[in-house]
Amino acid sequence: MADSFEPVLLRNVGVENSTALKVYESRGGYRAVRQALKQTPGEITEEVKKANLRGRGGAGFPAGVKWGFLPPNRTVTLLCVNGDESEPPTFSNRVLMEKDPHQLIEGVIIAAYATQARIAYIYLRGEFHEQFHILQKAIDEAYVAGYLGKRVFGGDYSLECYIHRGAGAYVCGEETGLIESIEGKRGCPRIKPPFPAVEGVFHRPTVVNNVETISCIPHIIERGAEWFAGVGPQHSTGPKLFCISGPVNKPGCYEAAMDITVRELIEREDMGGGMQPARKVKAVFPGGVSMGVLTADELDMKMDFDDPQHYGLLGLGTAAAVVIDQDTDIRIVLRNVARFFGTESCGQCTQCREGTAWMYKIASRIADGAGRIEDLDILLDTARNMGMMPGLSICGLPDGATYPIETIVKKFRSELEDAIRAQPDGRVESAMSAVN
Repeated sequence: MADSFEPVLLRNVGVENSTALKVYESRGGYRAVRQALKQTPGEITEEVKKANLRGRGGAGFPAGVKWGFLPPNRTVTLLCVNGDESEPPTFSNRVLMEKDPHQLIEGVIIAAYATQARIAYIYLRGEFHEQFHILQKAIDEAYVAGYLGKRVFGGDYSLECYIHRGAGAYVCGEETGLIESIEGKRGCPRIKPPFPAVEGVFHRPTVVNNVETISCIPHIIERGAEWFAGVGPQHSTGPKLFCISGPVNKPGCYEAAMDITVRELIEREDMGGGMQPARKVKAVFPGGVSMGVLTADELDMKMDFDDPQHYGLLGLGTAAAVVIDQDTDIRIVLRNVARFFGTESCGQCTQCREGTAWMYKIASRIADGAGRIEDLDILLDTARNMGMMPGLSICGLPDGATYPIETIVKKFRSELEDAIRAQPDGRVESAMSAVN
């Protein structure tokens, strides 16, 4: 696979002045959109369905199927591109926007035309300051060239494209939280139904796809659905971006088919390049923190949409692998994960607001050397009583908060218990009295 895979989404990364319109066009850019505008919107949607393009933002829902949920008698349609990318430590969307923004813009035009949207919002993570200026410059170039605005490419179709900058809230990565933020409100997810396809931004039918998903669309149109469906496993088709960080020799963003394993992502010379000297793998979060953790014995998991569930994970997520080495105290990992989700809960749902706070307090106590064996069972019990999947919350944030906690406790329980038993005498009692 290493010798045969041709980079597609990252093909322009490393090219001099790759963010410029003239460079993008010199490398074949905007050919796909010209081709798409000669087709009907329905034909484009069917092509995306045949390609089985599944959302790259975490859930993996088929993009063409999502477009098909739009009401047939609608008069106004909006497109929202999710560039919030707040899942730690995910940066594939950032790479696409800062290195090849016109690829995203071309995908936006095709997706908007296919769904008959006349307005597109690119929702950008609040911390993406440099990326905002790069993307805005590219949008301005597209307007000047006649690729955006009135009569796109001289035809009858018109599209306005705006960047909306968020305020750095993780929960705005959830599509209805994103929609609330675009409307100028606090970014709290909405109760569903109604779903965004029926009632989204400003109560209008809305499509929400993430940056990488939209960036795949020009290649589907230009190369065909059969090409896209032929890359990777049957139910996880197309090129995919993978991030890797931690004590590896070459942390970064790489592209491959989704039959790659976590071990390959770490060890291949054209990817992670192996562990740094004297470092060994203890654990890996393969899909961003929220999907859960793997042990060093589980590295043969395929980075597709199906295999992670066989390892007790929530899913593939953002395909951002975080490598933990053997010298890292798993108690510190537990506390850091719990702290993040405790901070990022929007607070609407009681079990999420209180549950994430409880888990952080318990994890902190364990990390501070004042834990109790029963704390591990309390963490698991709290995790089982949170989440959208058991029908106890509005959005999926508590599911993402509990899977890393649950998998850490289950897969590293012996290490946690040994650390608790090794605590100095009297530490638990003094810490508990201080808390109370």
